[in-house]
Amino acid sequence: MNAPAGVPNAKPRAAPLPSRPVAFLWRYVCARPWHFSGLLALIIGASSCAVAVQYGMKLLVDAMAQGGSDRASANVWFPLGLFIGLIVTENVFWRLGGWLGCRTVVASVVDIRVDLFKHLTGHPMRYFTEHFAGSLGNRISALGAAAGAIYGGLAWKIVPPIVDFIGAVVVLLTVDVRMAVALILFVAIVAVLITGFGIRGRAKHQRFAAQSARVGGELVDAVSNVWTIKAFSARDREAERLAHEIGYEARAQRRSWMYLEKARVMHDICLSVMAGGMLIWAINLWVGGEVTAGDVVLVSALTFRILHGSRDLALALVDATQQIGAIDDTLRIIVQPHGLEDSENQLLLAEGDITFEKISFSYAGRNSVFENLDLHVPAGQKVGVVGTSGAGKSTLINLIQRLDDVQSGRVLIDGQDVRSVSQDSLREKIAVVPQETALFNRSIRENIRYGRPDATDQEVVEAARNAFCDGFIRQLPQGYDTMVGERGVMLSGGQRQRLGIARAFLKDAPILILDEATSALDTQSEGEIQAALNNLVHHRTVVAVAHRLSTLSSFDRIIVLRDGRIVEDGAPMELRNRGGEFEALWRMQAEGFKPQADPAE
Repeated sequence: MNAPAGVPNAKPRAAPLPSRPVAFLWRYVCARPWHFSGLLALIIGASSCAVAVQYGMKLLVDAMAQGGSDRASANVWFPLGLFIGLIVTENVFWRLGGWLGCRTVVASVVDIRVDLFKHLTGHPMRYFTEHFAGSLGNRISALGAAAGAIYGGLAWKIVPPIVDFIGAVVVLLTVDVRMAVALILFVAIVAVLITGFGIRGRAKHQRFAAQSARVGGELVDAVSNVWTIKAFSARDREAERLAHEIGYEARAQRRSWMYLEKARVMHDICLSVMAGGMLIWAINLWVGGEVTAGDVVLVSALTFRILHGSRDLALALVDATQQIGAIDDTLRIIVQPHGLEDSENQLLLAEGDITFEKISFSYAGRNSVFENLDLHVPAGQKVGVVGTSGAGKSTLINLIQRLDDVQSGRVLIDGQDVRSVSQDSLREKIAVVPQETALFNRSIRENIRYGRPDATDQEVVEAARNAFCDGFIRQLPQGYDTMVGERGVMLSGGQRQRLGIARAFLKDAPILILDEATSALDTQSEGEIQAALNNLVHHRTVVAVAHRLSTLSSFDRIIVLRDGRIVEDGAPMELRNRGGEFEALWRMQAEGFKPQADPAE
């Protein structure tokens, strides 16, 4: 059963999204077969009535001509009634088609955008480092608009002229068979010319769509980094860079536009020749007494109707070619196979035991990060991961969440390979407090509740108290209903970090990952949050990456990574007593020094 119009289908589609534009668009027609079938029937009915109106006009003219000087005896009322009735019926069909088309096309575009977003978010994180976030968002919106234009163009600009042509052929058969045959041949020649011309121009339309999406991405990237632009007095530089990119877009748009104009000129010449020729032919037949005056009116009306309708058809076909080029470009970027295959199996987590079994991993085009790494984190253990920049700390925690897949070996959670379970079921069991908490431009309540959407308001408040952020939230003008701005810009870094910790409290997952969770906090705030974290880590498996080694002093175990290898592994005090790398890092921090940066960074 289809979802109500304007609302995406509730039932998820198991089949992958097609990567070809026509197959992609047809998918959503098949999702609402009765809606599109009803719309097609109404449009065909309205267009058929429009052709029949011209025939009604012929009957009326012939009746008036047959009356001669005795106009009172002319039988004009039946043709007149038929003529008016057909006009009324045509208008009713058009209005019903507009109502159904609005519901059908809008709802289908909603489904398209939601499905594209869902597919997009299934890509691994490395995909998003290779594409502008703004460009991806613009592509989804542009594809939805293009799909709506194609569906609407098909219903109101392509089907009606086709019905007009078929109806004209049928009607002309009653006037002169030769005229019907000539019309078929002439329209076929024009259709072949225009369609071939449009197909050859698809590359120009694709280049324009790709450059337009790139400019959108550049613009979003610049706006999101406006502080950097101001700090480095780069307004003129960025404006010049953007003008350069927009210049490329403008040239691509001009090429695409002028190609359409050439198609329009070609079409107008062809159809003008056809209309003039048919009218001259009809008048010659009338002069010879082979046809009636009504037949001449009929041929004239149908010819000019086909002239205007075929112009709309040609423009719609060329426009559809342009839109399909834009859709093809977007599908090529977004509807790629996911780098991570997703299983339908659910993670049956009982305790939270984590095992890295001879894993090897490297990023594309870079040196290997891990080679045959073995690591076991028993359930309930609290493990700190330290090391210099580039040692593999962030990669390690990314692999636990399956943000990327290992090239060899296995990552196991409670004995289950993370590749054998669905990504969502895996991440439902993991709470993460990142180095920089990302917030949505929503209320504080909604941002905290993101950790568990079904949580009550009381549970949200309790989580905020545990994270020591209830106090500052209540001091805000709207309290928990305060909007935080894009990416949380209305809050300080420390406040955003506390909301991230409150999220983790609310999620209450058996595995907790802390990625520099206190790095954005001042000393006083760090002490408060550390107390909150000490409560949060109880009865959970914890993997924490930390630069401030003091935050790991109460952990069960510390792992020191260097160049993707575990060089030290043991309890904090044990490692300090060894006098190795952990002790050196600890001493440098205690004395107020920082390790030297890796020259390769």
